Amino acid sequence: MSVANSDGTFNSTLTFTIEKDGAAYIDVDTLPTLEQKRFYGIKYESSDSTFDYSIRFRDEVALGGGQYSVSVDSISYAPEDSNGLVYAYVADGPLDVESGGHVSLYNDVASAALVYGDGDSYESVANVEGCEKCHGAPYMKHGYRDPVVEGTGDFSSCKTCHYDTRNGGHEDWQILANDPARYAEVHAGDDLTAEEETQYAYIANVMNDVHMSHAMEFPYPQSMSNCATCHEGKLDVTLTDENFNIATCKSCHPETGSEEYGTDEYALVNILPETIHGSMDLDTTDCASCHSESGFAPAFSEIHTGYDKAIYTADGERYSDAVVVTIDGASVDGDLVTIEFSATEATDLAGIDVADIVPTVMVGMYGWDTKDFILGPHERLIDDNGDGEISRSSGDQRALEYAAGDDDHPRGTTVSAADGSWVVTLDMSAWGDLIDDGTVERIEIAVMADLESADGDSLALIAPSRTFDLATNAFDDDYYSPIVDVEGCNTCHDALGTTFHGPDRGGNVVVCRLCHITKSRGSHLELQSRSIDSYIHAIHTFQDFDIGDIDFEDAVEATKYGLHVEHTMPLFTIKNCEACHNEGTYEVPDQSKSLPGALSATDDVDDRNIGDYPIYITGPASRACGGCHRAEAITEDDPNALAAFMQHTATNGYLVEGGDDYVATLGTIIDDIMENFP
Repeated sequence: MSVANSDGTFNSTLTFTIEKDGAAYIDVDTLPTLEQKRFYGIKYESSDSTFDYSIRFRDEVALGGGQYSVSVDSISYAPEDSNGLVYAYVADGPLDVESGGHVSLYNDVASAALVYGDGDSYESVANVEGCEKCHGAPYMKHGYRDPVVEGTGDFSSCKTCHYDTRNGGHEDWQILANDPARYAEVHAGDDLTAEEETQYAYIANVMNDVHMSHAMEFPYPQSMSNCATCHEGKLDVTLTDENFNIATCKSCHPETGSEEYGTDEYALVNILPETIHGSMDLDTTDCASCHSESGFAPAFSEIHTGYDKAIYTADGERYSDAVVVTIDGASVDGDLVTIEFSATEATDLAGIDVADIVPTVMVGMYGWDTKDFILGPHERLIDDNGDGEISRSSGDQRALEYAAGDDDHPRGTTVSAADGSWVVTLDMSAWGDLIDDGTVERIEIAVMADLESADGDSLALIAPSRTFDLATNAFDDDYYSPIVDVEGCNTCHDALGTTFHGPDRGGNVVVCRLCHITKSRGSHLELQSRSIDSYIHAIHTFQDFDIGDIDFEDAVEATKYGLHVEHTMPLFTIKNCEACHNEGTYEVPDQSKSLPGALSATDDVDDRNIGDYPIYITGPASRACGGCHRAEAITEDDPNALAAFMQHTATNGYLVEGGDDYVATLGTIIDDIMENFP
């Protein structure tokens, strides 16, 4: 209800009722016990789909029976007589999670809105389901603000803060992408210059704040060119001439970028070179005057199809659906395994021929009837050149990882390769004793398929794998089921491998495990194993790589490290195990089904509290749980938490120093432990 003032302004009062568990939420005076509470009004202009004139109601009054009122004085319009809405949210019961800053999670969250005029006609070009892919469902912005409120268009509630005339306050995001050294100064408290305030000025609407934060601030786990992640089904109204403007471009692209920070490749100064576009003012140039459906230059939808070119065709079909690689047969004769596999095109794709695939075959040996590999195909274990050392630089080959057609690999042979079908053999005789004594009863066979598009882009295909039983000389496809559903990974990454390895290594967690074995220490990550459980947990807890190589005297390197370890998994907590794991598969692991493993030592870092730790040999529970707990103690530089966890795993399991030859120590411990599980 609004009351007109003599000067043409209005005093407005909003009344509302709060219930909890079906009963009135009653407080004595205002609402002091609620952790979060906000009450807004906003005007909507349907002619251009913009929101403006945001107001905030305050002055809370308890009216009794769970009813309350809030008010605002001297506003320029009466909400109930305007096109727009009023919106309220409350939250209580903070959860014990590691989120911080603008993000908090609560046990009780509620939102409500009243819509006036044509305020309900707003339809966003984005989808809330896109947010839910990474942030969970129901998605709550900042952890407690619902973008889906009954009676309103999706994201209308977000517009009460991120309205279309609000000046942005995160100029530092653009500075981070353009000039990391300057960002370090600003991050340390240096004020922006007047020139910088003008250069980096922007409107803090939903598009800008979402695009800029994901493209510049956060380690977004897929390409920003994959517009379909958030705009699926709406690309026709997203990639339009109207939206091809500098504001849209700047929301994802830094102006100059930084080679040091890896943002120069997609900076505007490089993708809009002066040699082609001439000298132009980015803030005033009308891109659509040339780039439009009626213009002579490519339209926005041609430049950005809305799909990552490594994952999708221009029409949005996944390459992994269009091109399918299968392992068709296998047999073992003595120590020689023969593998047959093929590729087919479910869809006829221009410029792509499955016969052009360059496949890599891998064979890993399961040890002691566990889910882990006593021999990882990616290991270098044999002095193939006879020069007395084993290393990549001397040309020694991977154990049982073989690129078809490679004539130099001493254990791999391509028997045939034609028309998308291959037959290869791998010689396992170097590890025949493991087969003979029963240590190895099964092997995992995998194929990574490297295929390029007509434009030379490597394509994201699914790498197939199958378990093979050596005793029965047949596939045993029911032997091992991953405890992680790859679709859990792809909700954020869209296609595994494209942003951190290569597109050919995607779609199959078992194939990841062939390299990420327990025997290898996590050399890039302190006090972690390279095994997939330890490695992935630590990465998603945002433990940083190679901390010993960071120059903490350098402001840029120190700031970059500080930003990295402060990030949180996009669910705002690492504690949501079912974001990745299948239900019921994240308890303490079965010791009989997993091998002991190695943890890396700490790096040499000055002025740190946690101290130095050597290489350790430990068990599966320590590896898996420590992936998060050790990572958290390391990033917080908390010596007490780290020492307590290490002691806990030593007392309740085993924690043995690796010594001068940790490989030998690990081998002895594996033998000793596995004797307990005949």
